[in-house]
Amino acid sequence: MPTDKFTSSITAGSLEVCLAQTTEETLAAQSLRYKVFYEEMAASPSVEMAKVKRDFDQFDEYCDHLIVVDHDRSENEEKVVGTYRLLRRSVADTHGGFYSSWEYNIDSVLQHPGEILELGRSCVEAPYRNRATMTLLWRGIAAYVLNYKVPLMFGCASFEGTDPSEHAMILSYLYHFHLAPKELRPVAQPKHFVKMNYITKENLDRRVAIRAIPPLIKGYLRLNGFVGDGAVIDRQWNSVDVSIVVKTDLVTQKYRNKLT
Repeated sequence: MPTDKFTSSITAGSLEVCLAQTTEETLAAQSLRYKVFYEEMAASPSVEMAKVKRDFDQFDEYCDHLIVVDHDRSENEEKVVGTYRLLRRSVADTHGGFYSSWEYNIDSVLQHPGEILELGRSCVEAPYRNRATMTLLWRGIAAYVLNYKVPLMFGCASFEGTDPSEHAMILSYLYHFHLAPKELRPVAQPKHFVKMNYITKENLDRRVAIRAIPPLIKGYLRLNGFVGDGAVIDRQWNSVDVSIVVKTDLVTQKYRNKLT
């Protein structure tokens, strides 16, 4: 189990980051995911999801749910304003594997020794999409990584919409400048594989591409994160996905002194 320090003492003003400890907190995280992914970003919910207005799947039962809670919100407001879903190898091995394997061949990641961590279902309520909230989430992830001695994280990040050509400049930039080394490189499953190198390296305007990168992906890159080979169109989620791999040493170095 996580340390007491991790679950209860990482705060910034009225915000606190912790693991969901109750069914109610997990349900609140799922409700936030529904609000962001389905109502705001136009993903397609199942009939069951639409009925209860929560995003859920079989992985939720055994993942850890990192949540950001705003304690200043009134009793009539939902207090969970940010979330990440966390799945460690030691848990995935006994529950059917990782979510990412549907889109990507992650054999190279699985060969990495020690505990590994899949990050997923990241979202923040619109008024809280700022540096303070994202920093708090990363402090929580850093504490989790330190607690479980995780050397490697991976997962997927998304672009809104299902036309990869609309993101040709960014996808090309990621491919040419941030492709994971072969020994750590996820590759999109053959039936899902979409090329990323729309624009040649020589014809790419790096400055323009960097400015256009979505904040979440830019955050991974600042931590020397890599991308896998191939994008994936996910029509249910109304997204174009890329695979992300991050060695955790830079994460823990950056946030180690901010965990109190």
